[in-house]
Amino acid sequence: MTRIPPLLAVLLLGLALPALAQDNPAEQISTDIFGPRHPVDEAYGAYQMGYYLTAMHLALPRAEKGDAAAQTLIAEIYAKGQGVAQNPERAAGWYQLASRNGDRLATFELGMLYQDGLGVPRDRARAAQLFQSAADAGYIPAKYNMALLHVEGIYAEPSLTRAAALMREAAEAELAEAQYDYGVMLLEGAGVAPDPAEGARYISLAAEQGLIAAQIDYATLFYLGQGVTRDLDAAASWYRRAAEGGNAVAQNRYAKLLAAGEGVTLNLEDAAMWRSLARRQGLSDAALDRMLVSIPAEALARAEERARFWPSEPPGTASANADPTDLPAIDEPILPSPMNAENAPAPAEEAAGDPAVDAPETQAP
Repeated sequence: MTRIPPLLAVLLLGLALPALAQDNPAEQISTDIFGPRHPVDEAYGAYQMGYYLTAMHLALPRAEKGDAAAQTLIAEIYAKGQGVAQNPERAAGWYQLASRNGDRLATFELGMLYQDGLGVPRDRARAAQLFQSAADAGYIPAKYNMALLHVEGIYAEPSLTRAAALMREAAEAELAEAQYDYGVMLLEGAGVAPDPAEGARYISLAAEQGLIAAQIDYATLFYLGQGVTRDLDAAASWYRRAAEGGNAVAQNRYAKLLAAGEGVTLNLEDAAMWRSLARRQGLSDAALDRMLVSIPAEALARAEERARFWPSEPPGTASANADPTDLPAIDEPILPSPMNAENAPAPAEEAAGDPAVDAPETQAP
């Protein structure tokens, strides 16, 4: 820790006495050294602590005088229903005022309302205009949305090159969704020269941030050895991480690895448990069913009971994990590749646990 010299500590005392600012030589010296102090935003502080009605009370006088930050804060409270009834119409009105006063967050959020038709008529052309304005002002989520619009090519000029440039900006600003999408663009050579290794790196960054779609694709890259050295242990680890996040696709694929003993110790009971969890979300897999055909009835019953209480353990269970040596092995198990990279489901599909996504057959080791 940096120690403050005694004289500087005396000078800094002026920062604790705002009422004496004009007559306090110490504060004037401090200002000369460090520059003028930024005023404390009490409304935002109250909002951060969860005192939403207090935040609105403090923000209203400023908002009525045209303070864009205060107007945006009130809009956020109404948009999210924090301490008040959720009201998209009022949120849109306050976002509109703040946007006119130059707040780029308000401009972006107003665009989102127009895109979804919440509180305002659905108007994607207007949404695109607002996204562009916020992107021009340097707002990273707006740049990401503009990249998607350039890919779509309806409400913005169709241009994969422009999309890739914007996506890279957002990715370098550590927006997880942009890291994932830019990684995919690098893998596929969409709007940018193909670079599997760099693509895998960007996907890994999104996976580390907890984006489940990226975790699944990163696991698949390790399984296939695409952009990274083939590593079944790493593939199993990332599939499990996504499976524990509740994703049905990851649960199904991790179950296959457990049933075949690839990258993880063969354990039919664990595989059956993850299969049961995936099934609950509507994802069935005939190939996985065949791999588990020889599981003993007692182990299957334990697996399904564990799935009922997951992520907790069933009551009175000392250890939910059976010893894999007590279970019979499967003769010559066949494990399809969890997923070819080009068939990676979109984030929305992953979040929903799309049952249509299945693991195509490939050469298994």
